[in-house]
Amino acid sequence: MEIMEAVRMRHSVRQYTDKAVDMAALAELQAEIDACNKESGLHIQLVADEPKAFSGFMAHYGKFSGVRNYFALIGKKTAELEEKCGYYGERLVLKAQQLGLNTCWVALTYSKVRSAYRVERGEKLCVVIAFGYGKTQGMPHRSKTYDEVASAENAPDWFINGVEAALLAPTAVNQQKFYFTLAGDKVKAEPGKGMLTKMDLGIAKYHFEAGSGKSSLIWD
Repeated sequence: MEIMEAVRMRHSVRQYTDKAVDMAALAELQAEIDACNKESGLHIQLVADEPKAFSGFMAHYGKFSGVRNYFALIGKKTAELEEKCGYYGERLVLKAQQLGLNTCWVALTYSKVRSAYRVERGEKLCVVIAFGYGKTQGMPHRSKTYDEVASAENAPDWFINGVEAALLAPTAVNQQKFYFTLAGDKVKAEPGKGMLTKMDLGIAKYHFEAGSGKSSLIWD
């Protein structure tokens, strides 16, 4: 499955079957995590077959069921942490989709199980991403328009494609509070105000790169 096919097919899923994730898929996900950590300096960890984080009241409130696997997005407490977690977390989300798995970003409605992962001194658990075999493939959500999130004079196709891919990115409560501005051959990406908007921007930037075919060098 190509990356843009994964972008279009992927939707948030909160209910999972009891089917164990294939060991080969777990190995591929771990390899991707290792690559992300090496590139970013994050301390992302894969937690498999651990049901406690999604067995309490908060998970029930969030309508989660059957979650036994998740990515713990952990990193040093810096101003860039949330955006980095968004960017590299979505890289893992789309990798999981390519492997036939479903996912859901989870910021609040889970319990922290300290024995399941390591948070070193000066680090923070930013968010987790549930994954597994979903009972459904999820549903698309209402989206903003191109003009609501982007500005460019005589926009080239790659910019338009990047913005359209960003509009398919998951964001907290579907708020889509990000904005892309084309200036010459560079793109300025800005978060809106509110909770988790920096993380949402990181997610959207990864989608933009996937849709535009550009690398991270595109950012101003």
